[in-house]
Amino acid sequence: MARGLPPLNALPAFEAAARHLNFSRAADELNVTHGAISRAVKHLEDRLGVQLFERATRSVRLTPVGEPYARAVREALDQLSVATQTATSRLSGSTLNVSTSDGFAGKWLVPRLYRFHRAHGDIDVRVSTTGRLTNFRGDGIDVAIRYGAGHYHGLTSEFLTGEEVFPVCSPKLLEGPHPLKKPEDLKHHTLIRDGYRIDWAAWLASAGVEGIDPNSGLSFDSATFAVESAVQGEGVVLGRTMLVSADLATGRLVRPFDHALKAVSSFYLVYPPEAIRQRKVKAFRDWLFSEIEPG
Repeated sequence: MARGLPPLNALPAFEAAARHLNFSRAADELNVTHGAISRAVKHLEDRLGVQLFERATRSVRLTPVGEPYARAVREALDQLSVATQTATSRLSGSTLNVSTSDGFAGKWLVPRLYRFHRAHGDIDVRVSTTGRLTNFRGDGIDVAIRYGAGHYHGLTSEFLTGEEVFPVCSPKLLEGPHPLKKPEDLKHHTLIRDGYRIDWAAWLASAGVEGIDPNSGLSFDSATFAVESAVQGEGVVLGRTMLVSADLATGRLVRPFDHALKAVSSFYLVYPPEAIRQRKVKAFRDWLFSEIEPG
């Protein structure tokens, strides 16, 4: 039986334009011109005999017909993408592309990945470290580990763990002429910063400590470098639970004080809803939760 299919090469352009409600952004995503998107959508409308977008001078919006059609096209493209990945992975091996921050990758994920490989030797993991939002289809990312409020439109977002923020340092700073015994002793030591939203000003104020410049000391763009600087005894850094747990467990870092602040953000595992049907994604998801639960 013949299928009444639309022009298939126009569907990605229509789906991107419908998702962004902007032809220029759709063009940027697909690496084509604005005119190419416009022509593809017009061709689709002509073939269907219906208007999918209402066009204004500076904006577009979906018509009552275009809105449900866009949802159906998106689901169809997602299913086709999953089927294609499944088919090709059987031939060329299975590669899982993970996006996360450099701090989480360097201080938590990478040191544990050998256990995932031990259990799933046929799945190769590629880790991309970036703080920007992931375009899963455009960037070729399968799953992302993100730090935030957990609201990611159109994506599955699973809570991994919350965090506390507290000072950590090398054990050597507990000794010497100015040992760290109480928060006020921080005046004798270098403060290390990594640009995190809960900074030394907030922690010192919550601990009731005055007379210490929270902007003094060492500053890094990378949480990994900031933590490593503390490990080397260069000063005291505000550690986050997930980023310092391994170093605390091995004794490379210690907590000189009990006082901690609860972080306003948490870690989430984020992926397109249909991705969980892939064996590699399900395996990584289950392994990730098994690693976090014991801690």
